[in-house]
Amino acid sequence: MSKETAMLPKAELHLHLEGAASPDLVRRLAARHGMALPADLFTPAGDFAWTNFLHFLKVYDAASTVIRTEQDYRDVTYEYLKACAAEGAIYVELMSSPDHAAAAGLSYQGHLDGIVQGIEDARAETGIESRIIVTCVRHLGAERAVEVAKAAVRHRHPLVTGFGMGGDEAGFPPQLFAQTYRIAHDEAGLACNVHAGEAAGPESVWAALRLPVGRIGHGVRSIEDPALVTELADRGIVLEVCPTSNIATKVYPDYRAHPLRKLMAAGVKVTLNSDDPPYFATTIGHEYAVAEQHFDFDDAALRQVTRTALQAAFVDEPTRARLLARLES
Repeated sequence: MSKETAMLPKAELHLHLEGAASPDLVRRLAARHGMALPADLFTPAGDFAWTNFLHFLKVYDAASTVIRTEQDYRDVTYEYLKACAAEGAIYVELMSSPDHAAAAGLSYQGHLDGIVQGIEDARAETGIESRIIVTCVRHLGAERAVEVAKAAVRHRHPLVTGFGMGGDEAGFPPQLFAQTYRIAHDEAGLACNVHAGEAAGPESVWAALRLPVGRIGHGVRSIEDPALVTELADRGIVLEVCPTSNIATKVYPDYRAHPLRKLMAAGVKVTLNSDDPPYFATTIGHEYAVAEQHFDFDDAALRQVTRTALQAAFVDEPTRARLLARLES
């Protein structure tokens, strides 16, 4: 990474909070709770061990079981945001999963309180700003997703500004979750995004566009349908692109095959994101470096990526103005 890129203000819109816990933190949390971790959770080098996308989801779920208390969620949040700030990030949106918290025996309010504390502690120490996107897990089914959306209505908080959905995209298409998004958008008043165009093709993105969303998580396989690319550009839909994640999960074989530049050339708005950084050996700083080294982004292009992210962020307008001022200064 060049010195200029290292110092550049950065923003991230696509980060799974439970997937931000490093192997070291997972081990520390397991020790905190006296939990024995599965022997095959890590490689001999100590990294998370997974082979394909569905196996990744299983490893992710297994590692997430150690995040059990408000303090745990605070620590995961605080440590991640502090690391981002050290790489120049001024804003991060965290996708939280009440379903993972519930599986560990923690209430919706408990997990929310922990995340909020982590955000406030990191902001006080580093100045980094953050917001929460509550997410449902699509492979747990539409009924459970509705319950998560209803919980977002009941437990409102000024730092919870978005609603989204992750999980097994190919097996659970967006159209199954129309009611979920209606509740989140209309009743909870949340801005919305959705994972699409990653494990499934353009048909997934077309279906996602029928939901009340302004951003698509990943969305890179839209490139397979020129009409869809035009639609995204015309509607100003922002793609939360995660290049290193896409290579790690074999959506594309390498950076040369990745369509980031083609999407931009077609007028599609894009941002850079790390997704589940310790699983893919990346960080938000690394993603900006990847854009510089593999996609020939210069300083102006990288600044525009940050600007696009801040313009598309799920924040109130005064906060957006402050963040944009930090970028331009």
